Amino acid sequence: MLTERIQKAKDEYVNNKPAISYDRARIWTESYKRTEGQSEMIRRAQAFKDVCEELTVTIFPGELIVGAVGEFRKCGILTPEFSWTWVDKEMDHFSDRVQDPYEMTDEQRQYVRQHIFPYWQGKSLEEAFLAQIPDETATVAVDTGIVDIDSKWRQSVGEITPDYEDCLLKKGFGGIIAECKDKMAQLTLSRPGALKQQDFYRAVILCSEGMITLARRYAQKATEMAAAETDSSRKNELLQIADICSRIPECPPETFQEALQMIWFYQLGGILMENPLSLNPGRFDQYMYPYYQHDKAAGLHDDNGILELIECYWLKLSEWVWTISANTADFFAGYNQFQNLTVGGSGRDGKDATNELSYLALKATAEVKTHQPGLSVRISQKSPRDFVDAVMELVAQGTGFPAIHSDKTGYQMLKNLGYETEDARDWNNCGCVVPHFRKTFEWTSTVNVNFSGAFEYATNGGKSRITGKQMGLPVYQDRQFASYDAVEEAFFTQFDNLIDISVTGTLVAQRLQKEMIPRPYFSALFEDCLEKGKDLVDGGAKYNVGPVLTGIGLAEAANSLAAVKKLVFDDQVCTMAQLLKAMDENWEGYEELQKQAQQAPKYGNDLDYVDDIAQRIANHFYEKTHSYTDIYGSPFTSAFMGISNFIPTGRVIGATACGRKAGEPISEGVSPVAGTDISTPISAMKSCAKLNQDIHSGGTLLNMRLNHDLVSTKRGRSNIASMVQSFFDMGAFHVQFNTLSTKTLLDAQAHPEQYKDLLVRVAGYSTQFVHLSKTLQDSIIRRSVHDGM
Repeated sequence: MLTERIQKAKDEYVNNKPAISYDRARIWTESYKRTEGQSEMIRRAQAFKDVCEELTVTIFPGELIVGAVGEFRKCGILTPEFSWTWVDKEMDHFSDRVQDPYEMTDEQRQYVRQHIFPYWQGKSLEEAFLAQIPDETATVAVDTGIVDIDSKWRQSVGEITPDYEDCLLKKGFGGIIAECKDKMAQLTLSRPGALKQQDFYRAVILCSEGMITLARRYAQKATEMAAAETDSSRKNELLQIADICSRIPECPPETFQEALQMIWFYQLGGILMENPLSLNPGRFDQYMYPYYQHDKAAGLHDDNGILELIECYWLKLSEWVWTISANTADFFAGYNQFQNLTVGGSGRDGKDATNELSYLALKATAEVKTHQPGLSVRISQKSPRDFVDAVMELVAQGTGFPAIHSDKTGYQMLKNLGYETEDARDWNNCGCVVPHFRKTFEWTSTVNVNFSGAFEYATNGGKSRITGKQMGLPVYQDRQFASYDAVEEAFFTQFDNLIDISVTGTLVAQRLQKEMIPRPYFSALFEDCLEKGKDLVDGGAKYNVGPVLTGIGLAEAANSLAAVKKLVFDDQVCTMAQLLKAMDENWEGYEELQKQAQQAPKYGNDLDYVDDIAQRIANHFYEKTHSYTDIYGSPFTSAFMGISNFIPTGRVIGATACGRKAGEPISEGVSPVAGTDISTPISAMKSCAKLNQDIHSGGTLLNMRLNHDLVSTKRGRSNIASMVQSFFDMGAFHVQFNTLSTKTLLDAQAHPEQYKDLLVRVAGYSTQFVHLSKTLQDSIIRRSVHDGM
């Protein structure tokens, strides 16, 4: 049961619409005006420090963990150095856009147009990318829904798991400053590269000093509020906050609240620096456990007190908003920041490391029902039965939490990338479903590649069926195919071209991010960066993993190829020309043929006829992607993770051979197309497990809907747990469940005001159902509901 403090904070969280603050952008811009001519490394660090010194300091009522990105409790910020043009174009209609609207006043819009945007004209990352990307690449890769790199040139990279365990919690920012000063003293500035190292260390020091200053300002604010507070209990809380913030994050923490405040301060700093997605808390139950043990032994908190602190942290993670363009919001819908927090699983020694905090994290998520953090669990045969039962109880609640992952497959994915054994065992999730490790630099959600686009171009001479525009290679323009093998060959020819375009766009974005956006704040928590005097963007991390290309529409593409094979070449129900004409006409006048296409074998039902095609596509995707290297010399990696990308990618694709009509959603992750897995959940899992999931080190995702009756009893939950373990024994990596009834979801559509905190699983994440567009809501409702095992 929520405490009064948490209930009040939650009420504000669910009832308030996100509001935009330009405070950070104002301070950043004025700082940049003062540092013209200095290195980009120093300019970014100095601007960050200036933000820490000048940003409005706000402590909201009842808070125990403090620190906000702006003056509003539910708040988004602007980062014009990345992109300002989309804000200028869209902000007049922020409040009424279809997906992820924001509140912004006329006065705010006038201020940023007069005082902020003019400075950044011609200087932003977005403008540089659009000026330098080859025209032929831009035709397919800029706001098309076919190849989407949007989040890597309109936004920061994000995708960091801070090393709290070996760095921040041990040293504090004070220790990091001392280390950098010692390293600088050892430099010989006449040596090539030493001046750049000096700039790096100076930048890390500036960032560290900024965070210490920001914390002290919160200490002062809490002291002032305590002096005016008439409630003695709240006065003591404020004085304790003041005491903590006077020492944290400069010094290592001792108590659970101090450690929690430290990791939130670091998260806050990361947001102010970059407005990032996927800044992951990582293995929370591991690095926070010593502080839990300390507080329990010292009698400072019982489990209820610890739980309330955790719930305060959950709310802080949920209150800030990732400010993104309408196009990006289409792909990452629901105000989601993708801050993945992982519990359970093996320790570095290979033994199960589940502990009391693992259970409290599950309980906090069940109680407070925030969309952040993105809670993931690692499960193996070594997991305690009580923990697995607790996981299934949370599944039964219907929030889509937690995401359930195979401990073993995650380990194997990192081993395949060359990680040391102990590090591979110590993996956490990044963003949606990406196995990650805290000493890693990686672009984990780089490009969304529309597999259905490859099918469309293969069967339409490289042209879009909707616009008629030449988007793919001009091959097979006569649309004559003598055999199924010819169709598949055409598919892979167009497919390979989309991969090539994805890589080209990525290399442009990588080079510009390296030149324009050094990352000294995040580098500060990488031991290898500090040892080498080398920023993350210069390859300073222990592990530099190649960018991840995410495949969208695997099941839809496999279903369409299977329909061609079945209807045209095996059963000869129709000719290829007739099938193509039916797709050209969006099945109008071809309803009987459409019905036959819909009845053709579908991925997700344990049918080798179509599953073999899906496996060939997935294997080819890995092999083709892995054949490219990035600017650091690291091979690109593949993934089938899911966000809301299956909506905009479907919107731009005409009718397809599986019976789908133009504009309808395609499929996400390794999940079946919604509504086509008509057999059992085990059959759907078997189809997915036929894929060689461990080679796709960017992660794989399976979404499933279960009738709530299947999880309403202890026996039912136990059966689901056994099914999940069997799925993982087949080599699968991930599964997540929606267990809400269609009746509930339809009622939430009709009466959103009654369901403000209703969470659903979208793809690789959960968010409030009422924050999703109707198109996305409908796509969730359309998923097959499995009534039996």
